Amino acid sequence: MRSLYLRILITIIVALGLGTVTMFYVSASLSHSMTRDLFTGIERLQLQQARHAYESGGRESLRSYLAEVDGAVKGTRALLDANGRDLVSGEDRSDLAAVSMTPDDPPVRYHDRFVVVRHTSDRKYTLVVVAPLPPIPISTFYPYFVIAIVLVVALGVWLALGIVRPLHELSVAMNRFGAGELEARAKAGRKDEIGDAACDFNNMADRISSLMVAERRLLQDVSHELRSPLARLSFAAELMKSSSDPDAAQARMKREISRLSQLVGTLLEMTSAEGDPDSHRLQPVPFDVLVREVVSDCQFEATAREVLVTAQVASPATVMGDLELLRRALENVLRNAIRYSPKGSSVQLDLTLSERTATARVRDFGPGVPEDALQRIFDPFYRVEASRDASSGGVGLGLSIVKRVVQLHSGQVHAMNASPGLCVEIILPLP
Repeated sequence: MRSLYLRILITIIVALGLGTVTMFYVSASLSHSMTRDLFTGIERLQLQQARHAYESGGRESLRSYLAEVDGAVKGTRALLDANGRDLVSGEDRSDLAAVSMTPDDPPVRYHDRFVVVRHTSDRKYTLVVVAPLPPIPISTFYPYFVIAIVLVVALGVWLALGIVRPLHELSVAMNRFGAGELEARAKAGRKDEIGDAACDFNNMADRISSLMVAERRLLQDVSHELRSPLARLSFAAELMKSSSDPDAAQARMKREISRLSQLVGTLLEMTSAEGDPDSHRLQPVPFDVLVREVVSDCQFEATAREVLVTAQVASPATVMGDLELLRRALENVLRNAIRYSPKGSSVQLDLTLSERTATARVRDFGPGVPEDALQRIFDPFYRVEASRDASSGGVGLGLSIVKRVVQLHSGQVHAMNASPGLCVEIILPLP
């Protein structure tokens, strides 16, 4: 049977049916065992008293006694002699006396009556009790059968639905997830094994979803992050043709090539950290030193765009994090500010400390961002309409990478208009 619902329902009905039959059988056996001695003793007592009445008072005394017992206990009684003749009416009832019964046998059916035959130990007298069949037609029990069947079926349906329905919902969620709906999850409110299975599926789906999203982001990030180093390499190659110091230009090219190699490794590391947060190892990072290094690295690009980059570092600051990931975040914000700064303007990078946080603040003096877009600029591929031209560069992933790196370090990133320009704050917790 392929339907779990029907299997559960039929199993419950069969189990309850067998249990009911067993209960009736055990109950009847116990009832017969407990009542057999009682009724056998009563019948023997009636036989002895009938014999005593006949032997002490004759036929009339026996008639009176039997009439009294018949009036008190349902049935008709007769005391027979050894030849099967009724000692009261004289009627030959040897056919009843010949009914074979042991002292422990229950009443037997004889024609349309129940008959009990008990003999004295010397076989001189026989007591015969004749009672009509109980007028209880089977139809009398139909309502009870119907009620019992309805209750059993209702209980089976309720139990089967309680098991099959959540399994069906779990199956639907698994099929949706397998079809590519990475947000599909199962209901996990139950506190039983099915609820545990739903929780396990949801945890598995979260893990797989994060791994798949991280894999997709890797391709996006590589294409985005390689643009600026490659552009600087091309610029340095052009400078080598006309530079008065080719050794310096060559050193710059080697440095950019090394940076490209580190960049690819950093992107892979960030993707791995997002796919498996437990593998992300933190170490002390001198944030003030990192800020100065990033400013120095971006001076080349700023000079090419005729933009001045200044840095103000209040005091040494150490944060717990990944050095290369934090470097990428700062570089992305600073390069973004340089890209949108007008010629002859400046970009300011300030590092301030509070009791619990270190804040890196980058401000440019460019056109800024519309107020309704300040939160969306950190979304992947989002770009402000006014900046969608070939000269702006980028595909809308730089600030998205910044946000992801900061979130991996339990920090916050905000953007606000500085009138003029845009100010981006990276806030990281201090150890």
